[in-house]
Amino acid sequence: MSQPALPTPLTGPAFGSYASDEVTWLLKDLSHLALEAPTADREHAIQSGAANYAESLPVEYSPSAEYQELYTEAVTRAGARLATAVAVVTELALAARNNAPVLVSLARAGTPIGILMRRWAKEIHGLELEHFTMSIVRGVGLDQTALRYLAANFDPARILFVDGWTGKGAISRELSAALDDFAARSGIRFPDDLAVLADPGHCVSMFGTREDYLIPSACLNSTVSGLVSRTVYNVNHIDPHEFHGAKFYSELAPNDVSNGFLDAVCAHFAQVRPDALRLAKEHLTAAPAPSWIGWAAVERISTEYGINNVNLVKPGVGETTRVLLRRVPWKVLVNPEARADVAHVLLLAQQRGTPVEEVPGLPYSCVGLIHPQFDKSAVGADGKAVPNA
Repeated sequence: MSQPALPTPLTGPAFGSYASDEVTWLLKDLSHLALEAPTADREHAIQSGAANYAESLPVEYSPSAEYQELYTEAVTRAGARLATAVAVVTELALAARNNAPVLVSLARAGTPIGILMRRWAKEIHGLELEHFTMSIVRGVGLDQTALRYLAANFDPARILFVDGWTGKGAISRELSAALDDFAARSGIRFPDDLAVLADPGHCVSMFGTREDYLIPSACLNSTVSGLVSRTVYNVNHIDPHEFHGAKFYSELAPNDVSNGFLDAVCAHFAQVRPDALRLAKEHLTAAPAPSWIGWAAVERISTEYGINNVNLVKPGVGETTRVLLRRVPWKVLVNPEARADVAHVLLLAQQRGTPVEEVPGLPYSCVGLIHPQFDKSAVGADGKAVPNA
């Protein structure tokens, strides 16, 4: 039985604010739909099991002037650090795919990282890498139609999936499981090694750094991600043989810093090139393996704080930022030695009235705890989550 025709991907400027040669979106345009829901309503639906988090969208957060200033400072402060990490992970990607990877970033956090990797390969090596971005949804997996598109157009062995960072490693596990499932269904096997800019959870082998510091593209929502929403998988709007969806917030163009962020990082490429090439060579020689220390830490925190649900524990600077921007935060745990790297987290927590607790020895710079009040548990007098009577 023949497969249905594959949908046509999206490109800028019709969709997103990135140039058409920077990224091709394997997504369906849902810009005409009202998919946003209040944060508390989404949280209740997610935690009660009534809906997957990807069936709706959070309302786009409008950062205060003070927060916007913190973002700008972070880009300036971390520019060279980010450029080095981009360079290292790109060198590893080229070595892993015989200098001809097809970059497939996981929307949305992976998209700017994939573009930066593409730019490094072009500027330093004169390589024109193809770059796509597609959806992965925890509990659903990878977009099967997007995988069919990739399989129809490229040797699967060339595909390299890219993401921004790891937290506890849930997406890495979701990726492997989804690719196993696709192979069982289609007989086509994609490699499941995941390239990330930062791997504080020690979940992958291909990474630019394992330090847990602010990646400025985690600071903002669509305005640093090509004006595109996070991805949506809602069967009311997406047929089985269509791509997962997303919205293009063209009305936010006056606040868009997506391309400015990329340019700020790329400006450091020439400066960091010698160190980055040395670090990449050392990495290839050492071949560091995942230890999953992040997952172990999350399980411990989940138990110690009486949450007993690892999905409500979001480790690392990037994930904690997301909790404060689009979930209902309960509290934020901070490693006191890392306060300089989490200034924006402390500001967001203050603005949202979220308690901050210092935890010496925390394996991450910070950890965000989603409020468990919407789950089958409540908060007891000791500040921990306890089962409902």
